[in-house]
Amino acid sequence: MFALSPRLRVSASRLFLDLPPILVYTYSMLSALFNPQSIAVIGASADPKKVGHAVLKNLLQYNYPGKLIPINPSCPEILGLKAFPAVSASGSVVDLAIIAVPAKFVPETLIDCSAAGIKAAVILSAGFKEAGAEGTLLEQRVKDIAKERGIRVLGPNCLGLINTGNDMNATFAGGMLPKGRIAFFSQSGALGIAILDWALGNKIGFSKFVSLGNKADLNEIDFIEYFANDPDTDIILGYIEDVVSGKRFLKAAAQATRSKPIVLLKSGGTEAGARAASSHTGALAGSDVAFEAAFRQSGVIRAAGVEELFDAATTFSGRKLPDGNRLLIITNAGGPGILAADTAERIGVKLPQMSKETLDSLIKLLPPSASVYNPVDLIGDATSERYAAALEKAVADPNVDGVLVILTPQAMTDVDNVADLAVRTSATTDKPILTSFMGSLSVKSAVEKLKQKSIPNFSYPETAVRAFKKLADYRQWQGVKDEEITLGWFNEDAVQDQIDALMKRGIYQVGEEEAMAILACYGFTFPKRTLVMTSREAAAAATAIGFPVVMKISSPDILHKTDVGGVKIGVKTAKEAEDAFLSITANARRFMPQAYIKGVMIYEMVKGGKEVILGVTRDRTFGPMIMFGLGGIYVEVLKDVAFRIAPVARRDALSMVNEIRTVGLLKGARGEKPVDLSAIADNIVRLSTLVTAFPEIQELDINPLVVMEKGAVALDARVIFSQPR
Repeated sequence: MFALSPRLRVSASRLFLDLPPILVYTYSMLSALFNPQSIAVIGASADPKKVGHAVLKNLLQYNYPGKLIPINPSCPEILGLKAFPAVSASGSVVDLAIIAVPAKFVPETLIDCSAAGIKAAVILSAGFKEAGAEGTLLEQRVKDIAKERGIRVLGPNCLGLINTGNDMNATFAGGMLPKGRIAFFSQSGALGIAILDWALGNKIGFSKFVSLGNKADLNEIDFIEYFANDPDTDIILGYIEDVVSGKRFLKAAAQATRSKPIVLLKSGGTEAGARAASSHTGALAGSDVAFEAAFRQSGVIRAAGVEELFDAATTFSGRKLPDGNRLLIITNAGGPGILAADTAERIGVKLPQMSKETLDSLIKLLPPSASVYNPVDLIGDATSERYAAALEKAVADPNVDGVLVILTPQAMTDVDNVADLAVRTSATTDKPILTSFMGSLSVKSAVEKLKQKSIPNFSYPETAVRAFKKLADYRQWQGVKDEEITLGWFNEDAVQDQIDALMKRGIYQVGEEEAMAILACYGFTFPKRTLVMTSREAAAAATAIGFPVVMKISSPDILHKTDVGGVKIGVKTAKEAEDAFLSITANARRFMPQAYIKGVMIYEMVKGGKEVILGVTRDRTFGPMIMFGLGGIYVEVLKDVAFRIAPVARRDALSMVNEIRTVGLLKGARGEKPVDLSAIADNIVRLSTLVTAFPEIQELDINPLVVMEKGAVALDARVIFSQPR
């Protein structure tokens, strides 16, 4: 009998059900890392060249207010503080241990920390899984001790962490971050140091800084969850090479991005990059396609490089989001305005015209040679008064969601006054004002004013337009309502029976007939078909179905039927059907004499429609991933496909359809009638539901799925199951 899926309703905001049991780490448990009342620096040293010396010096130099306890069995005093041979010998209550001893001593150090009641530790030491097999075993020992004794561990092989809120610099990097509202985590210590230096040079404020290292325990997900609830953090930035748990990452990120933007730089997108990432931290990253899909589904903004990560920090520092995607450009130079307009059109930012009333009033305030249309060109001799007139009208106009002020330092331009004007106007509106003060020396003081008041400024107008697009996209994501995935009545029992039967026979790859039987249980439609054993049966069956027909060899051993001459298309008469039967079976026996041949399948020949492909593959990090694109030869030639992580809500399914570059062919090109895009989305959701319910399915292709003006019919399918290890 039909069984109602136990996964009847799945919240798209949660994205996933049936997560493996995980330890849920609360906000308060991680607070010991950022707000300890006392810190033991294990491996503290009087030698300025040692990591333990640098950490202790930073904690002292930047006025960490808590108690500091140096641990070193060889030194009675370090940097004016009494040192102890072990934490357990200090006689003090310690909240956090910073461990900077050789890797081989870390396990016994953790045991001593446990004896002293410490519940959080930062392991700076290198020489673990990034160093090879021996280091991997050592890291596992550290993980086991930490788990057994209830110690939360950051690292190993990390730089440490910073909390500007309590002046705690528990790193061995030089310099202290300015105070601000950006939290940053990094899997690379070196990149973390670069971020520190950039923040100091650009006076960008941060709330927290975390170097993840090898992520033996605490990882990017723990800190996303923490920062999402941190009242001192507005923006979350990060650099990652892999993700520990794909399902948990998606859930945490989707929840966090509802209130705070997350911008991630993900490396390892190429084969060479993945190899480098693996050798760097011992990470086994999922595919870059899967990460791209995961970021899209969870609202994470992906930075293409370090510069774009920095730009994103600048972009969101203004803490204002546009209501829509309409940008007005104000400039005193035609060229930069045109560059900005070109960029806007390429990336989908709208350039609206202000209302007639606004234009009429602005025309009276500007010289005749100025242009009041978008971009608003104030011309080269523009003063701050002209900028004031244009900016005041722009922020008040209902057709404008945000404003970009471009300035080139020409002879008549009072640069600092324009900066003051942007600051004052920004204080009066909820609309984001972005600036592009171009140049260097002539605009230096003005740019400093903009930074001090968190007005995002960019050296180039193209970058500023892309920044506005990020703001608009993020606001759109925040406005998307949670969608319930409503599942239908599917015959799960029948699918399970079929999979069990195949497994018992040792069959882990099936072609269209067995695949169709499985897919039919989840609502997929197929052409009329029948299996025949003789040429006479072929003629009769083809006549009953109606010519023309398609005939294919039926054999569980022959998956690629065309390669063995096992397919005939467009069979038009009973005589052709008889001849085709004899030809197909003879070809199959000649090319694959050992194959078991059940007979020949005769299919109704589907006419018209457009061919698309649906596919499934399992990513090592995120699990089942759904693919959609044009079918037939196009998928190989154009590689124009879209991906999502299962389960896929119907809204995301429709987004997949509209995401491919060639969607115009499906919507009707050159007078052709459009096909049923809704049917494609329905089938994507069905496929997503199937592979979510049955983890045995490793790969699946439906190629082609022929989409008509109404409905869709699957013509061929293939399923690969995971084999027992």
